[in-house]
Parts: sequence; C-alpha cells; structure tokens
Amino acid sequence: MDNLSEALEKLKLGPGSRAPDSVEGSLDCLLKALAHNNTEASMKIQEMGVLPSLPALLSSESTCTPKVANIIAEVAKNEFMRGPCVDAGLIPPLVQLLTSPDQELLLQTGRALGNICYDSHSLQAQLINMGVIPTLVKLLGVHSHNTALTEMCLIAFGNLAELESSKEQFASTNIAEELVRLFQKQTEHEKREMVFEVLAPLAENDMIKLQLVEAGMVECLLEVVGQTVDGDREEDVAQLKTASDLMVLLLLGDESMQKLFEGGKGSVFQRVLSWIPSNNHQLQLAGALAIANFARNDGNCIHMVDTGIVQQLLELLRRHVDEGNVTVQHAALSALRNLAIPVVNKAKMLSAGVADVVLKFLQSEMPPVQFKLLGTLRMLIDTQAEAAEQLGTNDKLLERLVEWCEAKDHAGVMGESNRLLSALIRHSKSKAVVKVVIEGGGVKHLVTMATSEHMIMQNEALVALGLIAALDLVAAEKDFEGSGLVAMLHRLLADERSAPEIKYNSMILVCSVMGSEPLHKEVRGLAFMDVVAKLRTHDNKTVSHQASLTEQRLTSQS
Repeated sequence: MDNLSEALEKLKLGPGSRAPDSVEGSLDCLLKALAHNNTEASMKIQEMGVLPSLPALLSSESTCTPKVANIIAEVAKNEFMRGPCVDAGLIPPLVQLLTSPDQELLLQTGRALGNICYDSHSLQAQLINMGVIPTLVKLLGVHSHNTALTEMCLIAFGNLAELESSKEQFASTNIAEELVRLFQKQTEHEKREMVFEVLAPLAENDMIKLQLVEAGMVECLLEVVGQTVDGDREEDVAQLKTASDLMVLLLLGDESMQKLFEGGKGSVFQRVLSWIPSNNHQLQLAGALAIANFARNDGNCIHMVDTGIVQQLLELLRRHVDEGNVTVQHAALSALRNLAIPVVNKAKMLSAGVADVVLKFLQSEMPPVQFKLLGTLRMLIDTQAEAAEQLGTNDKLLERLVEWCEAKDHAGVMGESNRLLSALIRHSKSKAVVKVVIEGGGVKHLVTMATSEHMIMQNEALVALGLIAALDLVAAEKDFEGSGLVAMLHRLLADERSAPEIKYNSMILVCSVMGSEPLHKEVRGLAFMDVVAKLRTHDNKTVSHQASLTEQRLTSQS
C-alpha cells in the first residue's frame, strides 16, 4: 500500500514535474494494486484525489495512454467511483480517443466509457449526444477481425440501443450492413447471441427494420432456422427461438413487411407459411405471428384468405385444443382476427368454419387466449347479421360472455366481452338475441359499458341498449330499473364532456324507455327537460334537432 501511495503522489504532480519512466512505473503499480484488490485500491485513488490528474494523461500520442484508460476501466467497475470519474472530466477525452488507430487503446477506452456509463441512461444519452454511435459503427467495420474490439462494440451497442434517442443515430449509419456481415462470419452460438442481443432493441425501429431486411438479415435468420429446427441441443433450441422471434419483429414494420410479402409471392412469405404445419411449437408460433403481421394490410388479408391460409390456421388451432399450447393458440387467434378485418373476408371465413373452431376455446382459463377469441368473433360478425344471430343465441357463449364482463382483474377481457355482447345485438338486430342477453343477465353490463372512458365503447353500448328497448322493452324493464339506466342517461346528457354522438344516442334511448311506466316515472323524477332544453342550442345540428324532438316527447308525455 506504501508503494501505491507513492505512485499516486507521483501521478498527482503536474505534467512537467513527472519523468515518463516515473509515470509508466506509477501506472503499472496502480494496475497491479487494482488487480490485487480493486475496491480497496479504487478507494485509495479516490481518497488521494488522483482522478482529476488523469485527463492530462489521456493523449493519443502518449505510449502510456492505454494503461491510463485501463486504470479508469478497472476503477469504474465500482459503482461508487463512476460519479467521481464523471466529475473529474474523464468522459470527453476518452470519447476523443475513439478515433485512434491504436487497437489496444481503443479497447481500453471502450471499456472505460462502458464501465463509467454502466446502468446510467443519462450518461449514455450524453455519449450519444457526443456522437459516439457513428464512431463505434465505423470501428466495427474497420476492426471486424479483432474479436475483443468487436465484442466491445457489440456490448456498447447493446447498452446504447436501449435508449430511444439512439435509434435515429443508428439509422443514419450502416449498422445493419455491419451487423449482417458480422453475423454471417459467426459460427459459435455465444458469438451469434451477442449479435442477436444488439439486433433485438435496434429492430424496434421501423427504419432499421427495413435496413436489416435490405442488408439480408432475413436470409441469415432463415438459415439459422434451417440449421437448428431439428436440433435437440439447448443452444439449438435457443437459437431457433431467437431467430424466429427476430424474424417476427422485422415484420412489425410496414415497409419491411410489405417488402417481404411481395404480393404474396415472396420466398420469405412462402417459407414462413411452411412453418404453420410444422411439428415444432416454436415454428408454429412464429409462423402464426408472422401471418398476423402480414395481415396488417387489407390487400394482404384478402390475398391470404383467397389462397387458403385460413384452413392452415384452423388446422393448427384444432391441434392445440388438446395440446393446449397457449402461445400458439394466442398467435393463431391473432392471425384470424386480423384476417377477418376486411369486409369481403368475413363471409368467406364464416363459411370456412372459423367461428366453430374459435368457440372450442371458450373453456380456456388463459386471459390472453380469451381476449383474442373475443376479438376474433367480434371482427367476424361485424355487418354479418346471420352469424351475429347464430352466435347471439348460443347459450354457452352468452354465459361465458356475462362471466367475463365481470373479469375486473383482466381489463382487456372485460372490455372485449362487453364489446362482443353489444356487437351481437347491434349486428343481428334480433329479438331472439335480445331475449338471450336479457335472460343471461347481460343488460346491466351494457349499462356499465355506457359509462366507459372510451367513447367508442360508450356509443356501442348505447346503440345496443336502444335496440333492446326497441325490440323488447317489457322484458328489459326490470333490468333497466335495477341497473340505474335512467340516472346514467341523465348524467351523460348533463356532462359537457360527452361527445355529440353520446348525447344523440342517449336522447334516442330516453325516448325509447318512455314506453315503460316505471321508467317513464324515473324520467319525470329527474330534470331531463332542463338538460334537453340546453341541448337545443348545441353546435351539432343533429344533436340540437334530436333535443327538440326529445323535448316534444317529454312534453307530450308529462
């Protein structure tokens, strides 16, 4: 420790007071002490105030600079030393050294910056603002033969890519080409994993997704899938999952997805299709998710339905009724839901038996599956009156819907259940469906839905309640009373924040329930006339016109 103290004292002297040999010896002493007991030596360095002396030693011309950078890298392994390193002004001179041709210096500089900024988004953002990303990408290209430097760059990219502010800088470089080139050279699982760890956060950016596709990343991933699909080693399973997951991620970008779809004739698209009937669950999952991503465009959806993809997805789902792989069920249902969005696909998919297969999963206790199941059925019955009536009179479906309408722990499932309940009534306009909904206890849920914070759900609920009142007011009367429908309508009309559509449909519903004596009595008991009178001057002409009609109705039946 005495030797360390002496070495530290020498380093504290001004640049002109130190002999080069003396500096070199002192640095060697520090490195030795750090190797022996890093924490203790770092504390000593901090106590003696040596850090502020180090920027002067960080010169690309000096032969001892790599050792100084190494010392900083070792010191910054300790969390308590990172702040003092920043305060000592070490970051700017280290960043300048990244342009050095000296590979050892580059390696130690990269380590030093990485350790100082470890786990600190603010410091990493500072590095990004200082332009390190283009510099590091250039280094990766120039020194791709140097394994240690390559790994240093990858670790840095992995950390920096987590920050949203980095994505734009990365996209302005040739990072995609460099990573694809690097990936193609790797044969070891661990090395490929390092590249994958950088690709995943970068591929969240749509521009970089497209660059990776254009640079040939997809072909690399397909090659990995081919090499590992039949492997039973742990690393084969891991690589298959990583490669297929990344493939799906690249399809989340609209441009990259369309480039790979190629009007349904793309070789990548065809290859992905072959994953659906595979016996490998990971490939089935990736295939179904890929189809769901390709199905984010109406034209793609129409083409896929016309070329028989629905049957493949249904067969996949049938296999998983018993096997019960939740992720595959969820992915296949997601694909079917997206495919069902274009109007021209709905009847074709219903004819193919999609609803019947989807209903097989009604007993699922997994919320993600429940959520997609409900969404798929809702998309299928949109504008399809016959299908809506058929499903709306299915007692098992209605029973499950009412149960899920109370799933407060799963807001998504609860919301979708309410929306499907409303959709069955709105699209069927059937008294038989209304009867099943009333008998099943669904009315109170629609009344609650009308108070949702989402305007679209409010509106859907009000239209469904209006149809119930128009088709079977007598049967719904008690449920309307018990659920506080009239008071809820008064609140919606009195609330200035209610959208014009909400006010309009609320007034339509008020007029409809006036045919019931007990509900009429409730309307008279609340100041509806005052609220409606104010709406006669509403900016929206449809609302003001309906307010006049409603006022006449209230007056004539008062």
